Amino acid sequence: MAFARTYAVTLVGVEGIIVEVQADLEPGVASFALVGLPDKTLVESRDRVRAAVANAGIEWPQRKLTIGLSPASVPKSGSGFDLAVATAVLGAAELIDPRSLTDLVMIGELGLDGRVRPVRGVLPAVLAAAEAGYEQVVVPECSAAEAALVPGISVLGVRSLRQLVAVLTDTPVPDEEPDAPGRPDPLLSGFSFPGAGIGAPSQTADGRRLDFADVAGQHLARGALEVAAAGGHHIYLKGPPGAGKTMLAERLPGIMPALDRTAALEVTAVHSVAGVLHAGGPLLSRPPYCAPHHSATMQSLVGGGNGLPRPGAVSLAHRGVLFLDEAPEFGAKALDALRQPLESGHVVIARAAGVVRLPAQFLMVLAANPCPCGRHGTQGDPCDCMPSVVRRYQARLSGPLLDRVDLRVDVDRVSRAELVGAGERGESTDAVAARVLEARQRAEQRLAGTPWRTNGEVSGHALRTRWHAAAGAMQAAERELERGMLSARGLDRVLRVAWTVADLRGHDRPDAGDVEAALQLRTGISRGVPSLAGGAR
Repeated sequence: MAFARTYAVTLVGVEGIIVEVQADLEPGVASFALVGLPDKTLVESRDRVRAAVANAGIEWPQRKLTIGLSPASVPKSGSGFDLAVATAVLGAAELIDPRSLTDLVMIGELGLDGRVRPVRGVLPAVLAAAEAGYEQVVVPECSAAEAALVPGISVLGVRSLRQLVAVLTDTPVPDEEPDAPGRPDPLLSGFSFPGAGIGAPSQTADGRRLDFADVAGQHLARGALEVAAAGGHHIYLKGPPGAGKTMLAERLPGIMPALDRTAALEVTAVHSVAGVLHAGGPLLSRPPYCAPHHSATMQSLVGGGNGLPRPGAVSLAHRGVLFLDEAPEFGAKALDALRQPLESGHVVIARAAGVVRLPAQFLMVLAANPCPCGRHGTQGDPCDCMPSVVRRYQARLSGPLLDRVDLRVDVDRVSRAELVGAGERGESTDAVAARVLEARQRAEQRLAGTPWRTNGEVSGHALRTRWHAAAGAMQAAERELERGMLSARGLDRVLRVAWTVADLRGHDRPDAGDVEAALQLRTGISRGVPSLAGGAR
């Protein structure tokens, strides 16, 4: 009997589990059995591995072969086990020293010609290997840069099975014939899913960078987005078509601070699992932007799919912006499914195959028209909708969902003077981003030693017991609570927004003016507070 083992990683959501790949060869009729709860893709690895070994010029052992994936109780999925299965077979056949495989984690799919193809989820897989104490991983050559983002682990990138066997047997590594210059790399075919609503446009149609200064007028909305970016507050933009709601939302990621390394690894890992990260792509350092179409299903928003769930839009927007344009047109179940991640910062999805926890800490931007025709409440252009139609349309955004939105802003039509440039030009993205970063740093200093990083994450209990507003500052908000205009959750959110306004204004704690500004942004009712655009100083 001949035996060898090596290691691979299976992903459950965005978390990796180390799997021991065992190969056992015994005398008997040539066969290939794969056990350990493999899915259909993994079962097909028998044919891929056999063809890859043969086309690599290595003799396939004509004996009874059993491949065991341990722990056997954990479902295994994906084609990333091919490399580990092939080397374990060669180790059991003593074509490779089995001792050279025992400390290696191998991730990669094999083509029938023996080339090693990239797979999704390399980064979270390598993170799991590092956390389990492994120091060496083998990955496809084009995924080596992604794997190298994990500190403290040695990465070997290979382009073919022949190259890996040469490294393990300490023989000269063959040079793989490069593809013809100018031709696409066949190894990357079908690797990523472009689009998927990911990524805000970085330039205008004429090649200019998206800039806040391009937004004409809309001083209140600009100030509200500044508050949203500084404190991580969800925002609801309501106004007629053409007022600039989408234009404002697309420029929101530009004023948000860059991701630190921990957050960047989290975001890159999610995008790697979802297949929207290009092979060899760098660490994502900017907040992501995801804008799904209003026909999106509940599963595409929060995660789902056959077998174990895959990341949805809320996870792809982790640490970034989720923009729901034409929000009332989304399905009611899809919108209400957002309530859990808005409150907790993650999604827990239970399926028959298992339970998956996916990160979903995002800044949500809702945009909606006031009615189906978009003219309700506007001057000079009467609305054609029946009052009952307007009520039903506005009721599509449920009260519990809107109660979790900190900022509500009416985006009115731009005047002719503002549109043609007669008014003062707005501030640039760089100027607003600098102020947002300063406010974030002030909040981080105050929240040091806590699990929170922004004001929008702080629990209501902590706000009421640890960080108090100035004496008498909350009187206006407490009156609104007594009148039924605010819920208990709404009062906490007003206090969160007041802390962000105070951080932008450079105050040590919120005063009555900061709370009045927060109330105006929370309720959407004008309270005579000056515009927050321009720093609110």
